[in-house]
Amino acid sequence: MIIAVDGPVAAGKGTLARALAAKLGFAYLDTGLLYRAVAALTLAAGQAPDDETATEAVARRLSPADLERDDLRQEAVGQAASKVAAQGGVRAALLDFQRRFAQEPPAGAKGAVLDGRDIGTVVCPDAEAKLFVTASPEVRAERRYRELLARGEETIYPRVLQDLKERDARDQARAVAPLKPADDAAVLDTSELDSDAALQAAMQILQARGLC
Repeated sequence: MIIAVDGPVAAGKGTLARALAAKLGFAYLDTGLLYRAVAALTLAAGQAPDDETATEAVARRLSPADLERDDLRQEAVGQAASKVAAQGGVRAALLDFQRRFAQEPPAGAKGAVLDGRDIGTVVCPDAEAKLFVTASPEVRAERRYRELLARGEETIYPRVLQDLKERDARDQARAVAPLKPADDAAVLDTSELDSDAALQAAMQILQARGLC
């Protein structure tokens, strides 16, 4: 069984996807880390994240160990990852990695939960369950702002909100795999939900569809 969890940045999809995987005993993949790893390696090599030849080469030699880098959650890497993720060559290079994980979950898991921007529309269009997790831009910016402060990064809320809106625009407007709900996805708005309530709501969606 495959559960696809999509949505914009800071909507809570990662927290929800990890919780679903733990509750159901499924394997979990944060596909955003793949693009962050490509971005981080590209920046570390002194190359520009909009240099498609360089980023595709990095993507094609990406290894699981690269997902353990300490710098993947840095804001600069996140912004670069948004640019990298809009590139068709990079997405094609990483598509097989994601599909193999979904179809053959590691450690003998009976299913997989993948979260990202295009899991239900492109990576796993035949997933049994699809959730599109969202929240208002202001709520998402506040969450992101607090996350950055907790990591010791200096920033201000208006800048975080502006960066988030710009990233949303890039993700939604890109020609390759734009961010949008799959036609058969259940939309879950977490603006007023904490992590426990979001998990409960997601489980209710799955149960209503007879999937668990």
